[in-house]
Amino acid sequence: MNSSQVRKVFLDFFKSKAHQIVPSAPMVVKGDPTLMFTNAGMNQFKDIFLGNTKPEFLRAADTQKCLRVSGKHNDLEEVGRDTYHHTMFEMLGNWSFGDYFKKEAIAWAWELLTEVYGIDKESLYVTVFGGDKADGMEADMEAYNYWKALIPEERILYGSKKDNFWEMGESGPCGPCSEIHIDIRSAEEKKTLPGKELVNKDHPEVIEIWNLVFIEFNRLANGSLEALPARHIDTGMGFERLSMVMQGVKSNYDTDIFVPIINEVAKMAGVTYGKNEARDIALRVVADHLRAITFAIADGQLPSNNGAGYVIRRILRRAVRYGYTFLNFDEPFIYKLVSLLAKQMGDVFPELNSQKTLIEQVIKEEETAFLRTLAQGIKKFEAYFKENPNVKEIDGEFAFELFDTFGFPIDLTNLMASEKGVSVDMAGFEKGLQQQKERSRKAAVKTTDDWIELLPDTETTFVGYDTLETEAQIVKYRKVATKKKTVFEVVLDKTPFYAESGGQVGDRGELVAGNETLHVVDTKKENNLIVHLVAEEPKAVNDVYTAKVNAEKRLLTTNNHSATHLMHAALRKVLGTHVEQKGSLVSADRLRFDFSHFSKMSDEEIKQVEDIVNNKIRENLPGIIKQNIAIDEAKAMGAMALFGEKYGDKVRVVTFDPDYSVELCGGTHVKATGQIGLFKIVSESGIAAGVRRIEAVTGKNAEKFVDEQIALLKSIKAQFKNANNVLGAVTHLIEENSKLHKEMEKLLAEKSAGLADNLIDKAEKIGEAAFIGTKVDLDVNSAKKLANQLRSRGEKVLVVLALEEKGKVNLIIALSDELVKSGLHAGTIIREAAKFINGGGGGQPHLATAGGKNADGIGRAIAAVKKVLEA
Repeated sequence: MNSSQVRKVFLDFFKSKAHQIVPSAPMVVKGDPTLMFTNAGMNQFKDIFLGNTKPEFLRAADTQKCLRVSGKHNDLEEVGRDTYHHTMFEMLGNWSFGDYFKKEAIAWAWELLTEVYGIDKESLYVTVFGGDKADGMEADMEAYNYWKALIPEERILYGSKKDNFWEMGESGPCGPCSEIHIDIRSAEEKKTLPGKELVNKDHPEVIEIWNLVFIEFNRLANGSLEALPARHIDTGMGFERLSMVMQGVKSNYDTDIFVPIINEVAKMAGVTYGKNEARDIALRVVADHLRAITFAIADGQLPSNNGAGYVIRRILRRAVRYGYTFLNFDEPFIYKLVSLLAKQMGDVFPELNSQKTLIEQVIKEEETAFLRTLAQGIKKFEAYFKENPNVKEIDGEFAFELFDTFGFPIDLTNLMASEKGVSVDMAGFEKGLQQQKERSRKAAVKTTDDWIELLPDTETTFVGYDTLETEAQIVKYRKVATKKKTVFEVVLDKTPFYAESGGQVGDRGELVAGNETLHVVDTKKENNLIVHLVAEEPKAVNDVYTAKVNAEKRLLTTNNHSATHLMHAALRKVLGTHVEQKGSLVSADRLRFDFSHFSKMSDEEIKQVEDIVNNKIRENLPGIIKQNIAIDEAKAMGAMALFGEKYGDKVRVVTFDPDYSVELCGGTHVKATGQIGLFKIVSESGIAAGVRRIEAVTGKNAEKFVDEQIALLKSIKAQFKNANNVLGAVTHLIEENSKLHKEMEKLLAEKSAGLADNLIDKAEKIGEAAFIGTKVDLDVNSAKKLANQLRSRGEKVLVVLALEEKGKVNLIIALSDELVKSGLHAGTIIREAAKFINGGGGGQPHLATAGGKNADGIGRAIAAVKKVLEA
């Protein structure tokens, strides 16, 4: 059975059991501060389990694209080393929201595996929760008894809380779980040792295949458990593992999911999979990481230096490192595999086809940049040995610097060290790694109290599209403390406050009750709750508050959001329909818009976009907003759906002229475009391969920007006595300055040449070497040129030049090639000399520089350099 059939059989089975088949949610999570990536099939149903949202249907099933790079068995650095763990994977799952429970979940799982897929019953084992004294919980005998009717009791094993009690986090919904494990060892091996002895023992051929979670408790912040009012089922089965079983192979990487990719990479590298362990690991790493990177970019997450973008960059760089080290790829190669992956999985995940060109461009640029960084790291590595020629063990701190700054995996450092016959101080490296993790952990510490519920089972009504002020009561609140600040999260029964989403920042304002004023510093959407972050602890918690949005900030933000829509449409007219939104930020003072485009915009294109938007503003187009439109109807209206966004069956459509701009959007918008006033683009730049960024301002801020530019022009004009042709005057000044600069360089060169002759004549003979140590009246660049001239005027020459200007001191040391060959190093010498001027420096073996603040130490510094020849 091929993998496509495996997926289809699962979904068809649960469809026959009256489950709604739902599409995969994006792998990149938005609107949930606790999660960067979808790491389990249940993530998209989290709000239902938390009680924040009522389910549209009581039963659901899907295949969900997931990403895990931390946690049990999911350390990124371990992926590829075994045969069954991955970063990106598909999770097949079925759910019940207060409908069926343990009996049906267990019976259907057994039916699907043994009767539909035809898996040998004798190869299966199941685990149930064995109880936990600390939590006061007994063993899950209900699940045990249901299993007992299907499978011999000797194949039912009790599991610990660690393995058989599922929790969403430190607090929240949780419950016992029942795992199904399969033993795919040979018959001979099974006779030697029963499979039950290897369950949950990390054996590569006795593995968990399906986890059935019975959500029936809520974990409070104090650690205690309370029963949930409704019980739920949440199951997850690894698609890759199931495909491995169904295709009769012993590794996920030997299935038709990975084999085509591995074979293509092996062909490109000129190697054969299965012949060399190190190369095999590299091939698995590339095949796995290609999927994670590609799906993340397709969902709108670009590589970057923070947050989710940093995770994607780490994964991509790890694949490049393995390709570079073990497969000899010294040029970008991963981007060439995107077409193969899109062909393989594009039918199920169409975003791979529609975003293919962008994905390839982004990956290629990232590969190119990182290969440059690797080259720099290798130079740093070689320089370390030139500075420490007799070293037997590489300093752990330096190894960690290579890892942290240049992305060197420690195994690459070990490999390069072994080639030089030395070892690496691994204890020192691990110390640096642990210190980094500890810094990250401390920075991320957040203490969240339990919700104090005042109006249980009350949902929030958002009225902020129609009004900026309303009376409201507190539904619940809690305290949240971080290292830097403490805030209180407040949920109201009714609110005009817009919660940050879709790029639009959250509203600010006040909650007022009598003499109490709570300042709302931000509004977020957390697990489908509109959460008001207030600076003060609520006191009059049972009173009616007046919720008031800051009207001025909302107005400016609204103007900017509508202007973003107008600009998006203008960009597609000017640049082409390939332009798609890749990110945005809409606040009161500006708008930022990231979009797909493969070249820098010209000044003329920028002006065209501005003209179109300002024309649409002057036309005073009405903002037509339609609520609760069926998603298919909205698309038929021409509304653009953005990849990486999760849309429900009903959507909100915002239109400014049906023939110009129609978008799916939940943000706030102007009643007519004339309200925006004026639109000006402030900057246009590239942020990634194939992705450009525009920053713009509207209304009063646009007027301010124009006024500042006019004031600047007037100031420049005044400097030229109000010349009629300011541009000509500035051009003439630049040309004159260039001419004078060249003349000055010529004079300095002549001065330097004469000075070089003079210094050579006065050079002090020390043994066979000539020593030149003096203070010179030159700029740093001229002094470097002079030092280079002097070092080449003899076989053995050591030069030290000192410069002083406005309290700053510079030293320049140069060595002739013969002295470098004898073992001297300018960088090493200058580090010692720099101590006398209270500074530091370094450089190459033949030329080094240092800077400092103590001019009184110049003489001692020169004397210290001279002693190098006298030693």
